[in-house]
Amino acid sequence: MTGMRERFYDLVREALDEDDRVAVVTAQIGNDAIGGHSRHFDVGIREQLMIGVAAGLALEGYRSVAHSYTPFLVERPWEFLKLDLGHNDLGAVLVSTGASYDAARSGRTHQAPEDVALVAALPGWTIHVPGHPHELESLFRRSLAGDDRVYIRMSEEENHARVDGGGFTVLRHGSPAAPIVVAVGPTLRPVLEATPDRDLSVAYLATVRPFPHDAVRDALGTGTDVVLVEPYQAGTSAAEIAVALRDRPHRLLALGVPNAEFRRYGTGAEHRAAHGLDSAGIARSLAEFLP
Repeated sequence: MTGMRERFYDLVREALDEDDRVAVVTAQIGNDAIGGHSRHFDVGIREQLMIGVAAGLALEGYRSVAHSYTPFLVERPWEFLKLDLGHNDLGAVLVSTGASYDAARSGRTHQAPEDVALVAALPGWTIHVPGHPHELESLFRRSLAGDDRVYIRMSEEENHARVDGGGFTVLRHGSPAAPIVVAVGPTLRPVLEATPDRDLSVAYLATVRPFPHDAVRDALGTGTDVVLVEPYQAGTSAAEIAVALRDRPHRLLALGVPNAEFRRYGTGAEHRAAHGLDSAGIARSLAEFLP
């Protein structure tokens, strides 16, 4: 089955061929997959320049798409996101690969669980965390049609329960006072595997900024317990839950990649288990948190 990254390259080639407005900037990645095109610019290992070029193309009326591994697209050129794009109010679509730990075999340099928190700290960004390639396609096409600033976070992890559209979707309804688990992007698979016999609601979310405050509030019903499962730094959207429930007593368990150093290589699956984000880890956390 085609993964997100492979599907993204297909979409980029189609967009370059079909839409003269699209321009793509990369940093030593995807050249063979994207192919030669007059509106594809690879800047080498100059990630700050990648964002500067994307901003310059936006000034010229292009819909810029910038693409690299997550730490090289977000962390290294973060000031350029802030100034070249944000301060100048320029739009672009940033599409990362590698997510939190997909490329853990390359060491800490290729891990970026902090990325969504960093982009969310800047005003005016839409952030998508698709759970499978088909959802990536719909979110990418929608993003190309706009003029705003969009960050799309691809991953090698995928859901087996297909949900489309990026919005907040309640997949399982518990009793009126049941806890709710909000699964972001590819965490839906282990969440469903960890909760088959529990009285709780399960909701899916792929667009985390802007955050759907009203939808979360409505889905909780008369309950008080919320479990947020994110495939990046734990607690990234905890403040958003607090805003959604600002006048209601509630408890929150925020699961994600802990803010700690894991000085190991290993596979993505091994890192997921070490962070407690596999189905067994999520089940343990739920058992400790919920009555």
